[in-house]
Amino acid sequence: MATKILLIISDSDEDRSNIIDAFSHHNLLTAGDRLSAMGQISGNPDIDLILLDLCSPDIEGFKILNELKLDAHYKSLPVIILTNPEEPENEISGLRAGAVDYIRKPFQMESLNSRVAIHLELLRVSQLYEELQPHSFLTLNAVLNQAPVGICISYGSKTFIAGGYNMSIMNPAYEEITGRTKEELLELGWDKITHPEDVNEDLENFKKLQEGKISSYSMEKRFIKPDGSIVWVDMAVARLDLRNDSVWNQISIFQDITRKKEMESELSESERSKAILLANLPGMAYRGSLDRDWTMQFVSQGVYDLTGYTAESLENNREISYGELIAPEYRESLWNEWKNSKEKRPPFKHEYEIVTKAGQRKWVMEIGQSIYDEQGNLEALEGIIFDISDQKEHELKHKYLYDHDALTGLYNRRYFEELLADDAESYREGKRAIININLSKIDVMTISYGFHYSQALIKRIAEAFDQYSTDNCRLFSTYVNRFTFYLKGYREKDEIIAFCGRIIEILESILLPEGIGAGIGVLEINNDDAEAKDILRNVLVASENALSDPNHLYNLVFFDKELEQKVSRREKIKNALDSIAVGDDEGIYIQYQPIFDVKTGDIHSFEALTRIRDDELGIVPPLEFIPIAEETKLIIPIGMKIIYHAITFLKKLKFIGYDSIRISINVSVIQLLKDDFNSSLIGLLDDMDIPPEKLIIEITESTFSDNFKEINKWLGELRDLGIDIAIDDFGTGYSSFSREKELNVNCLKIDRAFIKKLTGSDPEKAIIGDIISMAHKLGHYVVAEGVEDEEQMQYLFSNECDMIQGYLLGRPMDENSAIDLLDKMNNDFH
Repeated sequence: MATKILLIISDSDEDRSNIIDAFSHHNLLTAGDRLSAMGQISGNPDIDLILLDLCSPDIEGFKILNELKLDAHYKSLPVIILTNPEEPENEISGLRAGAVDYIRKPFQMESLNSRVAIHLELLRVSQLYEELQPHSFLTLNAVLNQAPVGICISYGSKTFIAGGYNMSIMNPAYEEITGRTKEELLELGWDKITHPEDVNEDLENFKKLQEGKISSYSMEKRFIKPDGSIVWVDMAVARLDLRNDSVWNQISIFQDITRKKEMESELSESERSKAILLANLPGMAYRGSLDRDWTMQFVSQGVYDLTGYTAESLENNREISYGELIAPEYRESLWNEWKNSKEKRPPFKHEYEIVTKAGQRKWVMEIGQSIYDEQGNLEALEGIIFDISDQKEHELKHKYLYDHDALTGLYNRRYFEELLADDAESYREGKRAIININLSKIDVMTISYGFHYSQALIKRIAEAFDQYSTDNCRLFSTYVNRFTFYLKGYREKDEIIAFCGRIIEILESILLPEGIGAGIGVLEINNDDAEAKDILRNVLVASENALSDPNHLYNLVFFDKELEQKVSRREKIKNALDSIAVGDDEGIYIQYQPIFDVKTGDIHSFEALTRIRDDELGIVPPLEFIPIAEETKLIIPIGMKIIYHAITFLKKLKFIGYDSIRISINVSVIQLLKDDFNSSLIGLLDDMDIPPEKLIIEITESTFSDNFKEINKWLGELRDLGIDIAIDDFGTGYSSFSREKELNVNCLKIDRAFIKKLTGSDPEKAIIGDIISMAHKLGHYVVAEGVEDEEQMQYLFSNECDMIQGYLLGRPMDENSAIDLLDKMNNDFH
């Protein structure tokens, strides 16, 4: 089979590792969450198949399935879901959402390999059939005849019962599997050669396929050969979308798994004989009695490497009992586990420590079962005990790293969330509160002095905070550059305020010389509070509010009802953005504000201004929803949707004769840094037949605070193609004229805060004229934003500003109003 591209979506490192090992002969892509998964899918159009883990809610598997289903490019992409056997409803929902198959965890690699192989073969043959069917049945038959699996392609009005085929292609491997010729198979139909116990399931699946509820299905089933023998097959069936008059078209792939089923049966029948095989494996196979000494009737020779004692020493407790080797702290729990196994008869599996003859402690795993005679009396215990010390050491080290922050050694957010969840159920001894210390402004030190400098500051603060850490006041590292104290058993709010005062003293001693501030958020926990992750989110919001207070370098904010409403509104905005991203065009609209040429008085361009419209939220302005869209990366699909609508409007203007008008669009740094942004934008302009010169891209000054070289490079490519690049809100961010020379821009848009100073006798009025003059010397044209009165306009005119934009000349308007304005100005001119 040719190499395929598989995408593995799972947050389980173990599952991803096992799958990667099993499919190393293919090209593999991986993703650990929904956003990275959709990024892989959009960035790799040649993906052949997806393995999607539905067992973890963090993956948001059903959102992924729904997004694929809604996208015409990806809805036919085959997805096999990995499911939990205790949640069968997810299997049904997954198949309805577009999955082609499911595998239950924990899965056997052989079964997974088989399912993936058959779906890839189904994909390959389906594509081949659709390519060759219109041209040459001879070529198609020649290819299918070489396939190692059974293939049947058919179409007609009825496809399951005898005589329902108008035409069918069956390869020799299919005839060999069923033991029948093509003519016999056409005469009998599937239902006559399928085992009676499998017919109903097959018919139900096939009915769903006919009704369009599913696009494919797979199952293990049995064929009955003419001599009465049984053939087990792994079958996959899928619809074929062909341009013919047939009602039903489908392709079926069959893989003979009879030998596999026979081996499974043989293994089941010889389960007890495994003990003999285990005697030759590393570790100690045994047969013993259920008593307090763990008296061994038989032990394998592997006991010496495990314990340092010979088999003869342990058998019948001749020199020492096995019970004496078990570390004392485990003996009682092991005894209870074995008694439980005797009563309920489940297999026994337990990890514990033993002490060897040399005094060394070893971690072992014991796997065993109770053996009963024909009367149901306990006869013996049988099993194997093997050394897992290396694995346990790695596991404990991994658990430490899993639960702790690598830099500070403090327990991390994951551990803290578990602790909060446990305490929500059990803690009733007093009040609880969370104090979050937000040190995100330390990032400035990273820019100025380097990563290691800021990390050293964080470690100093962690060490200073740790002096206050007690059983009822524990310290955690819950986010990057953020610490959290968890207080229990306090009496009054004043105790929290006093404690935060001590925290501020520490922060001032370390950060005040650096000129760095911090925000402290506090949330007092009620027993009916939300889940741990929501609590942590709310206290983080409080700390961010504290950090944003311009009047205090170190500030304290309690999470209250007002903040709760802000959080609720933010969540609703995020949900609205989610809906827009997956296709809800009702929730978003664009207005266009005219930009006038100062010299001619004509409209030079329109700026596309986006608004969100929601039944509950009302109109949501960009200043509120853009930061949320950027944080969630939803700005990427929504931003491209805005660009599409704006360029569509530009095409409409061109069609009605206003082909000199340009459109200015605001673009986020997150969009710019996406690898395919430039190519997608140019492709869209080409498709719409719009010259690049008609487009202006606006970026804010803060865009250049990070990734300067990379962003400037992408902007240079766009500028070279003829697209103008404008710096929006100039004067409020990071740029200066010394740096302006390096930027690949054509235009400066002076922020409205500066334009306001042109009214009256503000001493800073002259600065605007200097900005215009300097920009012209650098070869840039200048747009003044927020022009609202004649005095401002006259000043800009006399200082040779190139263009103006503002309520004085035109408010943001819809497409029709923008066209009406152009028509009116055109009529007035003539």
